[in-house]
Amino acid sequence: MKEEKEKPGRQGILPFSSIRTTMLAVFSTLIVATLTFFYIISLNYTERTILNNSIDYTTRLIGQVNRDIDSYIDYMENISSLVAHSSDVQTYLMEGRNSGDPNLYRRIVTQFSTVLETRTDISNIAVLSGDGKSIINDGNDVLNENIPLYSVDWYREAEEEGSTCLTSSHVQNVIRDNYKWVITMSRGLENPDTGEIMGVFFIDLNYKALKDLCERNNIGSDYIYIIDPTGKIIYHPKQKLIYSSLKTELVDEVLECEDSFFLTDDEKNRRLYTISVSDKTGWSVVGVTDMAELMRGRSEAQRLYIVITAAFLVVTILLCVIFSSAITRPLERLKDSMKEAEKGKFEGIRVKEEGNNEIASLGKTFNIMIVRIRQLMEQNIYEQEQKRLSELKALQSQINPHFLYNTLDSIIWMAEGGKTKEVVLMTSSLARLLRQSISNEDELVSIKREVDYARSYLTIQKMRYQDKMEFEIHVEEEILEQQIIKLVLQPVVENAIYHGIKYKDGKGLIKITGVHRSGCINLTVYDNGKGMEPEVLEHIFDPKTGHKSKSGIGISNVQMRLQLYYGKEYGISYKSIPGEGTAATIRIPFAGGEAEIIEK
Repeated sequence: MKEEKEKPGRQGILPFSSIRTTMLAVFSTLIVATLTFFYIISLNYTERTILNNSIDYTTRLIGQVNRDIDSYIDYMENISSLVAHSSDVQTYLMEGRNSGDPNLYRRIVTQFSTVLETRTDISNIAVLSGDGKSIINDGNDVLNENIPLYSVDWYREAEEEGSTCLTSSHVQNVIRDNYKWVITMSRGLENPDTGEIMGVFFIDLNYKALKDLCERNNIGSDYIYIIDPTGKIIYHPKQKLIYSSLKTELVDEVLECEDSFFLTDDEKNRRLYTISVSDKTGWSVVGVTDMAELMRGRSEAQRLYIVITAAFLVVTILLCVIFSSAITRPLERLKDSMKEAEKGKFEGIRVKEEGNNEIASLGKTFNIMIVRIRQLMEQNIYEQEQKRLSELKALQSQINPHFLYNTLDSIIWMAEGGKTKEVVLMTSSLARLLRQSISNEDELVSIKREVDYARSYLTIQKMRYQDKMEFEIHVEEEILEQQIIKLVLQPVVENAIYHGIKYKDGKGLIKITGVHRSGCINLTVYDNGKGMEPEVLEHIFDPKTGHKSKSGIGISNVQMRLQLYYGKEYGISYKSIPGEGTAATIRIPFAGGEAEIIEK
């Protein structure tokens, strides 16, 4: 009787529904609180990460601009130093044209003319003195009689200090009828005997040169500007608006900033200012980033976090429902089976399904999960293989935008020159290149098609380099219809041009041959370029140190694809003699290598 009274008691203690409901309520509350906290933290972390990444990126970019400008100024200082220590210039300033050397003036003018001809970024170059001696540019320019030299700041500072002086951007007005927007570098010229300043040498740097340095390192939709230590704007992408007072910049805030960046307080137009100060020039390169543009991805991240949080919430509540059931013997068997699955043993695992209760349902779900895992593992293997093939096809379809730009530029140049036949030839060759680059439906193509692709590429390069190179193609007829993996010949040809022919004095030769020997097809690309040293040849297939074609497809990548498809005994082999040339041979099995292909 005691047992009969206790059984109902044991059955009534925390029934499944009550336990499940209680645990579900408790865990759901904890989960919601945790996920909400995760959402807030993740969103704040994303915003901080975006800001820090932007600061880091902009800091590195404007630092590079500063280094480029410093290198450029160093080069110009070397030019000024060369002229300042020229004995001809010193003699001219001390004695003028009455030095007794009738060729003195002409030598200096020739030197200045050479600098102007070779450096398009130099607008003016001159030597001046207070007693009227002057040599300006090619000798045909004269001083502006309306502008006294001592009223010009850069002349006065160079004469007084004797060292190199660098101005902000301004209109040069000391030369008659020559009013260019420039940056002036000037330095005093000392008398070697007395040490006194006897004149001033100056170079006017074309404002466009500084503009090109800044625009070459742009920061997307935002901009870079440069100021000197006094706050004068040296370069700004909207310089005309600045000087016409239609636009202002936070110059004082930049000069007063002690850190490398600061944020404006205007919430509607909040901006990030990143600053890099040059130790050499004292100039401050300032990168300006619109925070609204920068944080545009924040709303997208917010939506993503909401979806992830909701997904996590659904999954975790489902797990709570599953694991809130009471422990039973079928659940123990399920536990043992799960231990086997945890070890990675998915074959032969199946929980016996008994009854129609929740535990039986959980066992059935577990069995389905195991089957699905096996299916997913098989699917994952298949998807990884497809991904590898897709990556190979992506590599096959690459074409260098610089090559395309240069080719189109050459077509424009020839069109302007009335070279109709050359325009038609280069345009048709480029069309064939583009057609094969974007047609990636087949992994294998005929050797004839691969050779035609290389011929189109060589035709374009020959027309671009004009008399720099020639090419020859000799491929046996019997192998033209044989199959080869796509885009292996052109990268080898491109490598031969840019690492061999490009550095050769005189005309280079690219020769492509194709023969059938001993059951193999040998495609050889020979160039009579500079060749390679043994140590370079030894590491040519190293992905980190090996040659890489302009298209971005390294020789090591081509070698990997060939050996992956045909086997380790096939691929590219190199022979090179320094100073004489290089031969690269692509070896594949005859008849397309179907029987030789590695199992995928």
